[in-house]
Amino acid sequence: MSGVDRREVVIGIDVGTTAAKVVAFEVGPAVRGEPVSRGIREYPLIRPQSGWRVQDPGDVTAGVVAALRDCVAGIGDAEVLALSVSTAMHAVIALDEQGQPLTPIVTWADARARDVARELRATPLAARLQASSGTPVHSMAPLTKLRWFARHEPDLTARAASWADLKALVLHALTGRLATELSCASGSGLLDIAARAWDPEAVDLAGIRLEQLPPILATTAALPLAETVAAQVGLAPGTPVVVGAGDGPLGNLGTGALQPGVAGLSLGTSGALRLVVDGPYADPSGRLFCYALTDERWVVGTPISNGGAVVRWARDVFVADRPGVPPPEAAPAVTDADVLALAAAVAPGSEGLVMLPFLLAERGPLWDADVRAAFLGIRQHHTRGHFIRAAVEGVAFQLATILDGLDEVTPVTSIRGTGGVFRSDLWREILAAVLGRPLVVTAGAEGSALGAAALGLLAVGRATTLEQAVETLSPGLLDEAGHHARIVAAEADSAAYRAARVSAKGRLEDLRASADLLAGQTGATP
Repeated sequence: MSGVDRREVVIGIDVGTTAAKVVAFEVGPAVRGEPVSRGIREYPLIRPQSGWRVQDPGDVTAGVVAALRDCVAGIGDAEVLALSVSTAMHAVIALDEQGQPLTPIVTWADARARDVARELRATPLAARLQASSGTPVHSMAPLTKLRWFARHEPDLTARAASWADLKALVLHALTGRLATELSCASGSGLLDIAARAWDPEAVDLAGIRLEQLPPILATTAALPLAETVAAQVGLAPGTPVVVGAGDGPLGNLGTGALQPGVAGLSLGTSGALRLVVDGPYADPSGRLFCYALTDERWVVGTPISNGGAVVRWARDVFVADRPGVPPPEAAPAVTDADVLALAAAVAPGSEGLVMLPFLLAERGPLWDADVRAAFLGIRQHHTRGHFIRAAVEGVAFQLATILDGLDEVTPVTSIRGTGGVFRSDLWREILAAVLGRPLVVTAGAEGSALGAAALGLLAVGRATTLEQAVETLSPGLLDEAGHHARIVAAEADSAAYRAARVSAKGRLEDLRASADLLAGQTGATP
């Protein structure tokens, strides 16, 4: 095959909480939008004690290299224009002077710093920190994690040559260079988003030194692939490794949610609702984060910890022992479809039953990891199906509160959704009705990997805009006709859910008198 005819690909590397996914996309006029090759390696999310969630750094970096090798093996003789990296945000790890780990990777899900976060949130400093950094004061944020280390492991904090994030760890493994980039830095709580530089006051508050943090590169910067890694994976030494961005902002790019008024909804076990804006935005309400995609394009939104996970919980609690249905550990197992079939028989609004779905330590928009789940309005006629449907509706109500905040930034006209829950018709119908906007479910499942690859294409000069880059790799993605589902809810269903949200507030207020009674305050006004 001549050099003129040789196929070209760009590879997106998506390093998540439990797996590294590496996907190659073809570049050229005959592209159909389907990946050329994939590689995936899973690794455990470790729970060393209650509230802690960590990863083994060696497992993660070995998984990235192995998944990349598998992907490269499937592209034949295609030329790799670039690798581009997406990683989960908010992680921290201490490194020695040789770049070797001194701690596990403390992930976004690690809540050891919840007391630190609670203390900071109770001070006037919290609002200033969020306004300057774009990151809410929460246990997920590296600022609070580092402050925890400074308090509980001061010798380690002082001894560490570097405090890195997951992106810096992966880039070091691939290129030998220790650096992070603007997007992941913007999720740390340590960045001055207006200056695009580390904030000395926030760094001091974290209890570390400025020189312990890696340099911040543009998300379109590229570093050369190290010779040793190139030999392991079958690529040419020096292949550009575009440093890329965080998985959340790249999720918007990968689903085509780029235009004003188009929000991106990713919803699997957890979820997030995000909107792209032109430049940093400080949310005066404190509900929304603000993270970079590029220097000019930023993403505002909020993540939730409780998404599709509520159905798995409902399965174990309400369905596992249903007569005629085997328990989850038996074969065949109760499926999500079995659980949701019970909920589908219940009318929208669950006949007044409402769930606050805070089963896992919640993130936004309350940013309070201590808030607990609850069912409101329970009556004798409520069945398992009511409780299950209320759980799904509770997640949708949580997302609706985020949408309220996004509407204050830019009125949202449509939503692009991706994630495992969208395989369910019931989830689609409830989300479309509660959110009250047309819901477009994207046909692709590559998400952040496609976003990373598109950013890589822009970085190497093969596209002039983000829109052109994603359209080159996935033709039709930006056009609603290129998607496999567009859901517009019936107005009656949307009205029922608007009423349910209002009634939930009333039920919470009604419980105040009961709370006083339980607390022994018998003189409370009825």
